[in-house]
Amino acid sequence: TRWHAVAQTYADVNQMFGDIVKVTPSSKVVGDMALAMVSSGLTRSDVENPDKEIAFPDSVVGFFAGDLGQPPGGFPQKLQKKVLKGKTPLTARPGSYLAPADLEAERRTAEEATGMEIDDYRLASYLMYPKVFTEFARAQDLYGPTEVLPTPVYFYGLSPSDEILVDLEPGKTMVVQFLSRSETNDKGMVRVFFDLNGQPRTIAVPDRLTSGTLQARPKADPNDPKQVGAPMPGVISTLAVQPGQTIAPGDVLLSIEAMKMETALHAETGGTIAEILVRPGDQIDAKDLLITIG
Repeated sequence: TRWHAVAQTYADVNQMFGDIVKVTPSSKVVGDMALAMVSSGLTRSDVENPDKEIAFPDSVVGFFAGDLGQPPGGFPQKLQKKVLKGKTPLTARPGSYLAPADLEAERRTAEEATGMEIDDYRLASYLMYPKVFTEFARAQDLYGPTEVLPTPVYFYGLSPSDEILVDLEPGKTMVVQFLSRSETNDKGMVRVFFDLNGQPRTIAVPDRLTSGTLQARPKADPNDPKQVGAPMPGVISTLAVQPGQTIAPGDVLLSIEAMKMETALHAETGGTIAEILVRPGDQIDAKDLLITIG
């Protein structure tokens, strides 16, 4: 386990960031940075070194940009400059920068983005976390009302002979018992057998344990700034460039989603995008070669 390394790094990050008040989401800022450092093998001196390029999690960039407000005593100036890469930070309460919002127009935008009726409760979620809420709506459309499942079942599924009660709404409860499953076929599908309210049912579903297998990829040369490598394992979230595009140092190349945080990778050098070896949704391992710059 790397728990002790994460705990020590969390303490180091907290001091490096100025011993900030830690509540959600500021505690997540410190945690994201600690996890990123441990997974990438970085030390505090590496992060504070102005000559070493670091891929900071988006939550850390937002913190130093003033998105969470101004911490008592201010930000560590040298580190803030490195994190923001020339971006101008906010200097006042973040809410004071917001223009008045047309809530009904935002409601219509949310309904178009999600395809569902947006009540006030969902509108509040969309306004605070538009990307997360939109992804949640897509998952609901694909898998149904997953919020009625017990949390352990949602994350880990059922074992053979396990039985649960699913309350769809007051007065409507379904009894689900998992019986067995078939072997995975050549299309990556598995057939699941279960009882629903005492009646046998079967359905074919993708086997996620095989579909998520990592693809073997070439590794980036850490000494070559024209080879962009993955700082940690994760999933490619977005691509910000395309082959043949001219870039400058500091330009965003892509984003990686890992451990509930998103990290943008910036170019260390200028040039032209020669090759992109990944696509959004690809699973990657640490040090995998993602992009080459000509």
